[in-house]
Amino acid sequence: MEHVRVHPRFLHSNATSHKWSLGAFAELLDNSLDEVSNGATFVNIDMLENKKDGSRMLLFQDDGGGMSPEKIRHCMSLGYSAKSKVKNAIGQYGNGFKTSTMRLGADVLVFSRSCSNEERSLTQSIGMLSYTFLKSTGKDDIIVPMIDYEKRQAWNRKVRTTLGDWYTSLQTIIQWSPYSNEAELLQEFSAINEQGTRIVIYNLWEDEQGQLELDFDADVNDIQIRGVNRDEKSSLMAKQFPNSKHFFTYRHSLRTYASILYLRVPYDFRMILRGKEIEHHNIINDMMLKNQVTYKPVMSNGYPNDTDMVANVTVGFVKDAKHHVPIQGFNVYHRNRLIKPFWRVWTLPGSQGRGIIGVLEVNFVEPAHDKQDFERTNSLSRLEARLILMQKKYWSENCHRIGYGGNRAKKSSGTRDTGSSPEDTPHTVPSLYRPSKSCEKSNYLQISQDAEILHSGSNHKIRKTRMSPLDMSTQFSSRQMAQQTAEKSAKTVKSARSVRRSLSYISDDSDTEIAGTASRPIYNIINTPERTFNNTSFHLLPSNGVTRTERMTTRSKSKEETVKNNGDGGTIEDPETIIKQLKDENSSLKERMLKMEESILKELQAEQEKNKCLLERAENAQAQLETAKKALEALKNAFSEEIRRREQEEQDLRNKLKEASCTIQDLTEQLSAAARRNCRRKS
Repeated sequence: MEHVRVHPRFLHSNATSHKWSLGAFAELLDNSLDEVSNGATFVNIDMLENKKDGSRMLLFQDDGGGMSPEKIRHCMSLGYSAKSKVKNAIGQYGNGFKTSTMRLGADVLVFSRSCSNEERSLTQSIGMLSYTFLKSTGKDDIIVPMIDYEKRQAWNRKVRTTLGDWYTSLQTIIQWSPYSNEAELLQEFSAINEQGTRIVIYNLWEDEQGQLELDFDADVNDIQIRGVNRDEKSSLMAKQFPNSKHFFTYRHSLRTYASILYLRVPYDFRMILRGKEIEHHNIINDMMLKNQVTYKPVMSNGYPNDTDMVANVTVGFVKDAKHHVPIQGFNVYHRNRLIKPFWRVWTLPGSQGRGIIGVLEVNFVEPAHDKQDFERTNSLSRLEARLILMQKKYWSENCHRIGYGGNRAKKSSGTRDTGSSPEDTPHTVPSLYRPSKSCEKSNYLQISQDAEILHSGSNHKIRKTRMSPLDMSTQFSSRQMAQQTAEKSAKTVKSARSVRRSLSYISDDSDTEIAGTASRPIYNIINTPERTFNNTSFHLLPSNGVTRTERMTTRSKSKEETVKNNGDGGTIEDPETIIKQLKDENSSLKERMLKMEESILKELQAEQEKNKCLLERAENAQAQLETAKKALEALKNAFSEEIRRREQEEQDLRNKLKEASCTIQDLTEQLSAAARRNCRRKS
């Protein structure tokens, strides 16, 4: 049957999905870490020298299970992945090896030794994926030369088709690889013990200046990237602030990036870079003032699709945040693998959010094929919105603790946050001139129990607390009483500003007195010349130069007189009437609160019933899903078994066909020989 060809140019264009070369390194590290289940204990990354031209090459080696001849062909194929059936495996798409190796260099050689059950013997294979070979020879299809060996008593060539094809593949590998003969190729297996894989990437890519994209000289124990990802400022800040060095260097340093690439690393697995082990680092250890939040996304139907849809977020300030370093972002992992390093979700300019970092693992959002970002889905959008809220809340509650300004910073450390506006912050109102001694000795007007006027020299400070609706209503009635009982004054002064939330009066300079109830002494209120409230103004009687006796006489007279309130002719109300009105208002408020409480309880009960019903539906759906998963798994196993059986039958038929061809050829030769003998006899 006809098949679709893949042009060699696709190798290069497919590799450009890795815009960042360290992302290609991460793909190969993923493959080695996945081999832990097959016994891998290390992965070694190093630099080699090409003996043919002296150029530099990259080496990746691990001691995992290796690849059989069949598996190495799957590895070189596009889109094939046996890991898609393996739980918790990082690789899933069957494209990482091709894109990563072609992103780092034009050519790659794979040496792999395996003791797999399917071959029932020890095998070793060599495969070459060479863009240089395909481009130079003008191939219009991707051809991958491969040779295999198997060990009986000694290593023998393992022929899959014909011996001629085997030698053709060998000569192609020798011509287009850094090795000059078969002996040098086999020498590479001496670095592999019983099993493992050794990958050599050569003809590394260069930048526009003709230099290698990878820098092996800046640090003998590291591999770095040249260009915009590396600048002197970041390097200096990494040395100055060691707790933040991973943020400043992960973009250009493979050692730094690999140290935070995995959230958890198996205890007996080591990553070695140029002869020195990479120390695993958890970003949480760089935090202070840590806070943990559990995020459970809820779908539009009211309950999560999967009980495992949960993310534990650890957020805090980096330990160098007190120096106001420009660092922030969340490290988002998927199945233990870092997908988005230092993801900046809060992008407002300025210092807001600076110094806040976080770590979380989300397994319910699918990563993109290059594993450097997530697929743009509704789940990712909701996660991003929630992370923004988390960072904003954490900033508003803790920014003052590292020296940043804000409403929280203006308050004392022991003050409880009530979510008030800037108008609620304590402030001081200056006095125009010093009040008289009689004013200092008199009682102060307290319109509500939550506000009190504090005299300190010539300044007055207002301390305010949050008031209940009932206190505000009482304060409002008291203020009306004060307005209605104020007397006319021959002298008026200008109005002063009132404080909105506490509804208390501020006295600037002199004592004023108003007509009040008989049971209370002289009250002090602010010396506002004319105060407007609800379209009602009143004048205040100045007290400067008036003796206490005169004020008492004026107060007693004022109780018997009718006082006009801004020309409206209002009369003084009896205090008992006012108290009665306040009690009636209080009773009315209590009744309304009781009714609201009953209504809320009914709504809560209804929501609880609805929640219970939804939970039952969720449990039923989960049970059905588990049943369907088991059925699907059984069906997959049946299909896999059938495919293996048919492949085995096909292989047997091919062997029989091959034997039949040989038999036919032998018979044909015998027939020809017999015919020749008959001809001789006749002659």
